[in-house]
Amino acid sequence: MSIRLMLVDHHRLLREGLRAILDKTGDIELVAEAADGAAALELARESTPDVVVMEIDLAGMSGIEVTRRMLADKPGIQVLGLCANADPRMILQMLQAGARGYLDKSTSSEELLRGIRAVARGETFLHADASSAIVDSLRERTSAGRLSEILGRREREVLQLLASGKTSAQIAETLNIATGTVEVHRRNIMRKLDLHNVAELTRYAIREGLTSA
Repeated sequence: MSIRLMLVDHHRLLREGLRAILDKTGDIELVAEAADGAAALELARESTPDVVVMEIDLAGMSGIEVTRRMLADKPGIQVLGLCANADPRMILQMLQAGARGYLDKSTSSEELLRGIRAVARGETFLHADASSAIVDSLRERTSAGRLSEILGRREREVLQLLASGKTSAQIAETLNIATGTVEVHRRNIMRKLDLHNVAELTRYAIREGLTSA
């Protein structure tokens, strides 16, 4: 089944270039194009795309706000942010609005296609520079002693036990809570820290001094 794609970018030349790239694929179908946020929201309702490649720096309504509104209306859509040299704070805001990934406009056509296919599968896909910027931003936040503001006391306890290698059942027994409650805490921790598996949680916990290597 083809991936139904919508392009949102105010540069007509860029849209034409992306269209030429997509025409050569056999698994991505371009179903709509928009140059501004209002048109994007209307077309998203009409064309029901699977993936939207969304320019962040749109005139009028930003791509961040368009993404937030679009996903409130159509939560099944996967958004891939696109911008030239975006500020790390803008990338973080785009992800917080619900985007599944971000690419710089200087990216190769191969990476663009990988990104579209990845977010269509529900995966997160970030340009290498964006990944570094986000990691640096998170590190700055936590190194400034704000971990307690990000995670609650029980979440910090669960994170420490997860990083020490304990299973959800073992953590539940240790903390005298239900296994399901541990799973809820784990999901919340990953969401708050933008981490995606236990290995990443472990590396984070070691870096923040919650457990030893």
